[in-house]
Amino acid sequence: MQRFFDILFSSLALIVLSPILIPIAIILRFTGEGEVFYKQKRVGQGGKEFDLIKFATMLKDSPNLHTGTITVKNDPRVLPVGRFLRKTKINELPQLINILKGDMSIIGPRPQDKRCFIAFPKKAQEEIIKVKPGLSGIGSIVFRDEEVTLDNCNLEYDDCYDYHIAPYKGELEIWYNKNNSLYVYFMLIFLTIWVVIFPNSQLYTKVFKNLPKKPKELAYLQKFKDRRLKDRRVEKAKE
Repeated sequence: MQRFFDILFSSLALIVLSPILIPIAIILRFTGEGEVFYKQKRVGQGGKEFDLIKFATMLKDSPNLHTGTITVKNDPRVLPVGRFLRKTKINELPQLINILKGDMSIIGPRPQDKRCFIAFPKKAQEEIIKVKPGLSGIGSIVFRDEEVTLDNCNLEYDDCYDYHIAPYKGELEIWYNKNNSLYVYFMLIFLTIWVVIFPNSQLYTKVFKNLPKKPKELAYLQKFKDRRLKDRRVEKAKE
């Protein structure tokens, strides 16, 4: 049933969003480095790699520059148009093609490149490759502001990802596999749309009350981020 809805929703989305996707493709063609799409090998179901498709938002040689495959806040490799596409998640929409091809599902663990995949605990790796990776999922929703988390961490970016983010992401994906159902599928689609509209919302914690508890290190970074957002709102109010 999930495959049926994947084909139905991705087909409808490509048709409905074509008035947005086509102009973006034209803009990308004539700006930045002239690339429209970016393809990268990602680990899929069964551990097989596939070409993940995104709108090009970064310099062509990005994986060999700066922080490699990890993107951080205000990353200098991100192109001007790319900042908007990444913030709104529009850069992910070409993956609807991956869904139609059968490489991905609308909901599932986010497909990782090899370097980030091996950062997950072994048990999480085994669970992740049991299902198709997703355009969105519980890990994407919880870590929708991953770049901010990395920026606030007091460790090197690679270490922060490997020691704090990847282990908890792995627990979330294990949770997804154990609780996967059509209800979870549709609810995660709704929550994905919700957090795009309300990026600071924690609604997912109320919908799914049995999620793995966030490690204290990540909980601290979340509180730090929330405090910064509150300070900004106060400053704007004074203005």
